[in-house]
Amino acid sequence: MSETVKNVTEQVENMEVKEQTSAPKEKKEKKSNKIQLKTPKGTQDYNPRQMTIREQVFDGIKQVFKRHGAVTIETPVFELKETLTGKYGEDSKLIYDLQDQGGEICSLRYDLTVPFARYCAMNGVQNIKRYHIARVYRRDNPIMTKGRFREFYQCDFDIAGAYDLMVPDAECLVMICEILEQVKVGTFQIKLNHRKLLDAIFAICGVPEDKFRAICSAVDKLDKSPWDEVRKEMVEVKGLDGSVADKIEKFVSLKDEPIKLLKHLRTTGMCDGNKDAIEALSQLETLFGYLECFGVTQHILFDLSLARGLDYYTGIIYEAVLTGQDRVGSIAAGGRYDYLVGMYGKRDVPAVGFSIGIERIFTILEDEYKKENKKIRENATQVYVVQMEKELIKERLAIVSELWKAGINAEFSYKVNPKLPAQLNSADESNIPLIIIIGKSEVETNSLSVKTMHDRKQVSIERANFTDKIKEILSTIPK
Repeated sequence: MSETVKNVTEQVENMEVKEQTSAPKEKKEKKSNKIQLKTPKGTQDYNPRQMTIREQVFDGIKQVFKRHGAVTIETPVFELKETLTGKYGEDSKLIYDLQDQGGEICSLRYDLTVPFARYCAMNGVQNIKRYHIARVYRRDNPIMTKGRFREFYQCDFDIAGAYDLMVPDAECLVMICEILEQVKVGTFQIKLNHRKLLDAIFAICGVPEDKFRAICSAVDKLDKSPWDEVRKEMVEVKGLDGSVADKIEKFVSLKDEPIKLLKHLRTTGMCDGNKDAIEALSQLETLFGYLECFGVTQHILFDLSLARGLDYYTGIIYEAVLTGQDRVGSIAAGGRYDYLVGMYGKRDVPAVGFSIGIERIFTILEDEYKKENKKIRENATQVYVVQMEKELIKERLAIVSELWKAGINAEFSYKVNPKLPAQLNSADESNIPLIIIIGKSEVETNSLSVKTMHDRKQVSIERANFTDKIKEILSTIPK
């Protein structure tokens, strides 16, 4: 081997060694720059199957809202921090604060009720029946399997305005029943109490007035914690006298059918001597009478342990739960808040409303669909247009165009000369109910072949004004 060749060989070998030793280093650098693909804690993406379920549920809930005469509004996803401050009691710590972006301190909305109150005050709204479906944000400890997220949808309905006692309140409870029956999540119960009655109970038991909200917050935990733990919090954390806590237990352990418990409270005289308690019981008697007329009292449980921790409630409060399961917590909640709007404006606007726990409902429905292996149509396509032979793309496009213009949802293959099995499989996999077939014989006879997929029957129709016949066939196909 010549010296020149030897030198070149050595240089090449050295280059190979350098490449080999540097290669791992290059890989390491790439690895360190790799982005971890995940959604933030307490959030998630939704696939087409999940979105199909969601859209169906949203559409059903909107139908109920509209059936009761509601209109909708939209508000910003973030508000001035001062708008949200002091409205949520101990839950205020769950508000997401944003960094200062030029002089305004803002926070992501915690719910849709406070923004609604701000909207009414800012726009001088005195009467409105509104619904609002939008995302809200809470810096909570998420439990995704139970439908508890940091970013989630709320479906709110509220009636604002001065109306006769308990009439709009009764309608709200009826609407909750209608919605929960429509979404078919199982048997449910609506726990109901009155914030004025609860405060009166605290007064009767000897709770200092400045501890009402703190003790109310403790009572609110009774649906998740036993009495011993709640009592311990009242005494050791909230500073309440133990004998006073024991008196509270005698009240908050009571729950029964509305009329039965109302009668018990009156006959035992447990609330006698407190005018707020007597007034609240009178209001509840009026409400229960209206609910009997609406035929929904079988869903109502008068529960003195229900507290609802939010500070803005002033009248009835309620919370819907599923019976016979513990997969999720409450699936709807609400109440009356007569002074929230007045906090932002010059005058009070009484209001009552509720929020549907839509994410928890989705969690239940998705689980049931998986268990039952239900097939879900992820699209709304009604017709798939198929060509039999080559060189028929233009005829196919003309057919699809006429279908679209007639308001019929239609799809087709994006290949110029697609294979017939691939087209049929695409239509079948997407559960498209109807196929239009165009071949050379159809072109020659100015006709179209139409196949219904549920029964595999095929007929021939005239090409002229064919969309009317397609609509007629679609109307006969089972949903």
